[in-house]
Amino acid sequence: MSDYLTQTTLLRLLAVLLLVLGPHLTRLPAWESLLLLTVIGWRALIALRQWRLPAPWLRSLIALACFAAVYANFRSISGMTAGTALLSVMAVLKLLEMRARRDVMVVVLLMYFILVTHFLFSQELWTVLYLLGSAIAITALLMDCNHAGEALPLRMLLRAGGVMVLRALPLMLVFFVLFPRIPGPLWSLPTDAGGGRTGLSENMSPGDIASLMESDEVAFRVRFLDRVPAPGERYWRGPVFDRFDGRGWKPSGLTVPRPPVIEGSGAPLHYELTLEPQGTRWLLALDMPDPTALPPDSALVGDGLLIAPRPIEQRRIVQASAYTRYVLSPTLGGRELAQALQLPPGYNPRTRELAAQWRAQGLDDAAIVQKALQMFRRENFSYTLQPPRLARDSVDDFLFNTRAGFCEHYAGSFTFLMRAANIPARVVTGYQGGEKNEVGDYYVVRQYDAHAWSEVWLQGRGWVRIDPTAAVAPERVEHGVASALTLATGLPGFFAHRNGARLSLTMRWDWVNAKWNAWVLAYGPELQADFLRNFGIEDVGTMIAVMTVLITLATGVVSLLMLRQFMSVQPHDPALRLWRRALRRLQKLGLEQQPPEGPRDFAERVTRERPELGSAMQRLLSAYLRLRYLDGGHAPEAEREMLAATRALRR
Repeated sequence: MSDYLTQTTLLRLLAVLLLVLGPHLTRLPAWESLLLLTVIGWRALIALRQWRLPAPWLRSLIALACFAAVYANFRSISGMTAGTALLSVMAVLKLLEMRARRDVMVVVLLMYFILVTHFLFSQELWTVLYLLGSAIAITALLMDCNHAGEALPLRMLLRAGGVMVLRALPLMLVFFVLFPRIPGPLWSLPTDAGGGRTGLSENMSPGDIASLMESDEVAFRVRFLDRVPAPGERYWRGPVFDRFDGRGWKPSGLTVPRPPVIEGSGAPLHYELTLEPQGTRWLLALDMPDPTALPPDSALVGDGLLIAPRPIEQRRIVQASAYTRYVLSPTLGGRELAQALQLPPGYNPRTRELAAQWRAQGLDDAAIVQKALQMFRRENFSYTLQPPRLARDSVDDFLFNTRAGFCEHYAGSFTFLMRAANIPARVVTGYQGGEKNEVGDYYVVRQYDAHAWSEVWLQGRGWVRIDPTAAVAPERVEHGVASALTLATGLPGFFAHRNGARLSLTMRWDWVNAKWNAWVLAYGPELQADFLRNFGIEDVGTMIAVMTVLITLATGVVSLLMLRQFMSVQPHDPALRLWRRALRRLQKLGLEQQPPEGPRDFAERVTRERPELGSAMQRLLSAYLRLRYLDGGHAPEAEREMLAATRALRR
C-alpha cells in the first residue's frame, strides 16, 4: 500500500479530529481551545495551498511551549482536565509533522483515546450518542487510511464504519454486564481540586444563593414511594450555619458528640433520591430524616444534616424516610445554646435596639418570632434577585433601608434579629420545592431551587423551621422560585423558557436521562451482584468463568461471520465474479494472486512488477471496492468500470 497521504484523506482527518475535540473546546482554557483550532486550520492551509511543513526545530519549540503552558495553567500534567489538555495538544501537534499514512494512524489512535476522556466529564445519554457517532467517524477514517488509490466515497466509509462498530456492541455488552465493578470514582482517578461545581456553598453571604438562579443544572431527582408532601413541606436540608462574623454565616465547627434527638409525628414518608455528583458529603435529605431508618453508608450529625462518609463524586441513589412533622432537639446543651446566641460585637446596633424594644414589651420567644414575620409581611419588603449592595452593618441596612433581597438576606437578617432578642437561632441552607416531571412521575430539583431559611429553638418545641422569605413571597414556597420572581418583578417573561412546548420537551429528555442513570450509570457493584444473582452467579470466580465463555463465543461468532463474508464462494456476487474474470486475464500475463494476498496487496504487487499495468490495476481495485461495499454489490457504474479496467490489462 502506498504511504502517500492524499489531500482528501487529510482533510477528512482534520474534520474528524474537530468532531472528537468538540466538547473539550468548551472545557479547556480559552487559550488552549484557540491553539487547537489554530493548528488544525494551519494544517488545512498547508494541505490546500501546498505549503511546507514547519521545520523540526520550530515544531520542537512549539511542543515545549505547549507543554510548559499546560503545566503552568494546571500546576500538573495529571488529573482529569490537565491530562485531557495534554492529550489534546499532543494529538493536534502531531498534525504538524504528518506526511504519510503511518503518521495518520498515530493520530487516529490518539483520537480513540481522546474519545474515552469525554466520559470523565459527562456520562449523560447525549454524550454517549455523540461519541458513538464520533467512533463511527474515526473507524471510517481508519478504513480510508488503509485504502490505496483514490479516496472512497464518504457514504460508503461511514456505512462500513457503522457496521464495524455495531458488530462490536455484543462484545461490549458482555463486558459491561460481567466485568467486575470497582467502587469509587473511576479507579480513584485524581479529580481537579480547583474545578468549580455549581451548588450550595460551605458558607453563606448576601448574593451567594441568588447566583444559583443562573443555573438550571439538576441537583437531584426524587421519587416519592407512598405520598407526596405538600409544597410547604418539601424542604431539602443542607449545611447548617451557626456562626456570624459580621458579614456572612458559616459553621462554627462545634462538635456535637451525639446524633440529634428527633421525635417524629405520624407515619414516616418514604422516597428515593438520585443525587448528582456535587463534591460534598451532604445527602440533602427531606427535612427531617427518620433516625431509625437511615440509608446505608450515611450518618445523621448533631444539626440534623444527613451526610455520607466521603464526598459524592458519582451519581448516588439513596432510599430514605422522613418525618414532615417532628420535634428536633427538645433539649439543648450549654455549648450549643451559647453558640446559637453568638453575635459579633459592634455590628448592627439598630437591629439590636429593635430586638431589645420587643423584649421590653414582655413578649415571649414565640411572640417575638411572629412580630418579626409580621414586620416582613406588612412593611415594604420585596423579593428580588438584584438587591442593592449593603453597608458594613448589613442587617441594619437591609431591615431599615434597602428592604429588598433574596432568601439569604431574609434568613440571615431574621436569624440575627432572633439572636439579638436572646432567642437561639441558626441558618439552614438547602433546596425547597421541586418541579414534577409528569412523564416519569418524579420531581426534579434544580440549582435555582436553592434556598435558605432559619431555625429558632423554642422551649418544649425544639428547633422550629421559620422561613421568613415565605412571609414576603409566599408563592416561593407554594409555587416555586419562577412564580415568585415573576410576581415580584412584574415580568411575565421571567423563566418563560420553562413553559409550553419547550418545558414538555425538557421533561421528556430529563425522563430519558433519568432512565439512563438508573439502568446504566447506576450499574455499580451492588446492582451487578443483584442482577447476576438472578442467574446463579454468586462470586467473582463464577463471574469471570461466565465472562470468558461468553467472550469466546461472541468472538467466535463474529470471526465466523467475517470469515464467511471474505472467504466464501459467492458466484452470484458481481464483485467477486468480475474480480475473478480479471484474475484469469492476469494469469495469462503470468501474474497470479497468491493465497495470502488480498485484492489490495495483489494490486500493489502487480503495479511494482508491471508498472505499465499500474493505472488499470488501481482502477480495477477502486471499482471492486466500491462495488463490494457501496450498494450491496449492485452498482452498474462500478461494474462497467471493472470491465473496462479488465480490458485494459494487456501485454
